[in-house]
Amino acid sequence: MIAFTVPGQPQGKGRPKATSRGGFVRMYTPAKTASYEGMIAVLGQEAMAGRPPLACAISLELDIRHQVPASWSRKKRDQALRGSLWPTTKPDVDNVLKAIGDGLNGVAWIDDVQVVQVSLTKRYSETPGVLVVVREVAQAELALEPRASLPGLFAPALEASAARETSDSDFFEGRAA
Repeated sequence: MIAFTVPGQPQGKGRPKATSRGGFVRMYTPAKTASYEGMIAVLGQEAMAGRPPLACAISLELDIRHQVPASWSRKKRDQALRGSLWPTTKPDVDNVLKAIGDGLNGVAWIDDVQVVQVSLTKRYSETPGVLVVVREVAQAELALEPRASLPGLFAPALEASAARETSDSDFFEGRAA
C-alpha cells in the first residue's frame, strides 16, 4: 500500500488542446494539467520509496478535499466541515481521477488500466488536497456480491423497446413510419 496527499485545491484533467503548424494538427496537454500531473508523479515516487511500479490489479481510493469558501458564514462553514454540505462544484470527480491516474502511470503502476477498483469521496475540509491510497488487489478481494442480472435490471426498458412498432432494422432501412 502507498498513500500520499496532493496538496492544494484539487484539479481535474484539462481537455487536450490542438494547434496547427505547417498544415499538421498537434494535440497537447494544457500546461496547468501537465504541471499538476508532474507534481502527482513526484509525490508518487516519494511514496513508492524506490520500489518499481506495481504490475498487478490496483485498488485506488481518492479523498478529494475542497476548501470551504471564505465568503461563507460560520454556520454554513461548520455545516460543510461536518459533512452536511457537499461540494457540487468543479472539478468533476472523474476529471480528478483522470489526473491522478495519468500522473501515477509508470510510477505507482505500469498503466492506469490496472486500476480495477475505485473509491471516490469529494468533501469540504480545512485543508484542501487529495488523499491518494493505492493498494494491490488480490483476486479473492475482487469477488463482489452477486448483482442483479442485466435483463432483470433493465427489464422495463427492454420490454418497452420490444413493444415498439418500428425495429432498429426498419429504421436504418428507411421503413420507419
